[in-house]
Amino acid sequence: MRFVSFFFAVTFLFSGNATNSHASGDYHVEHKNAIVLAMFGTTVEPGLNGLLNIRSQLMGKYPHTPVRIAFTSNIIRKKWQHRAADPAYIEAHPEIPPDVLHVKTPLATIADLQNEGFDTIVLQPTHISMGEEFLDLHTYVDALMNMGTMKKPKYKPFHKIALGRPALGTYGTRHPYTEDIARIATVLAPDITLAKKEKAGLVYLGHGNEFLPGNGGSYLELASVMRRMYPGVVTTIGCVEGYPGIESVMEILKLYKVEKVVLKPFMVVAGDHALNDMSSDEKDSWKSILKKNGFDVVCLNEGLGENDDFARIFVDNAIDAATDAGITLD
Repeated sequence: MRFVSFFFAVTFLFSGNATNSHASGDYHVEHKNAIVLAMFGTTVEPGLNGLLNIRSQLMGKYPHTPVRIAFTSNIIRKKWQHRAADPAYIEAHPEIPPDVLHVKTPLATIADLQNEGFDTIVLQPTHISMGEEFLDLHTYVDALMNMGTMKKPKYKPFHKIALGRPALGTYGTRHPYTEDIARIATVLAPDITLAKKEKAGLVYLGHGNEFLPGNGGSYLELASVMRRMYPGVVTTIGCVEGYPGIESVMEILKLYKVEKVVLKPFMVVAGDHALNDMSSDEKDSWKSILKKNGFDVVCLNEGLGENDDFARIFVDNAIDAATDAGITLD
């Protein structure tokens, strides 16, 4: 009796292995597409409007393609993780989407998608310039695409990962950065209209990076393009970190004899930098420094992502990245 039971057990085991082997032999790869928006992020609730506007536009463009968000800032993610564990905060802020409360890194977000069967991904940054965080994303994509397998190539974790370009463009000839800058200058026309109404110059506060040489060059080029495109308004751009700073901004304003300025963040969100470094009453804020130097200042705490035309830049950049990689989104 024991022998019969053992015989049936062995027969079942081998039949199960044969079935799995057969299933493995018939394994069919179905490429599934997804989009990941890699955002610096913000802890300021109203500032989320700019980020969510970009996501909404992408979802509207491709309703059948999952769109996930990821925050690149470690500090900001930890802040949201802390809030997600606070029932009182969640009750007080029902407007915060769950994917913001539980936001992850770009790598973790991509890993989740891969675990769900998505192997073809467009990674679109919502960064302004080709700075530190964009370059980090570039290394991530290279590393993920170099992941292989001991088996056939079809078993690789990822089929394609395409990295979109930031708002101010990137290097290369396929998509000249000068065209990206010209487009930005065009979509910022409403700010020029406001400055004209106020009979003022236009000052943008960018983020910048004090450790990345040449990062400020694209800001200076954009400001120059805008001064030529809109000769009735003196436009200047400076950065919180690195060059050009507030001193360079004031130098240009004084050169053009500007006495009043509209001050606005040149960032996707009007977050902590806009509220504190730009428009607060602290003595080292840009508003305070400009006023101390004799300028009349009108602050506008509105992120660039809230401008539908500016948000569409990232949508179009994601489309370009998909097209260049041969990825069809729907």
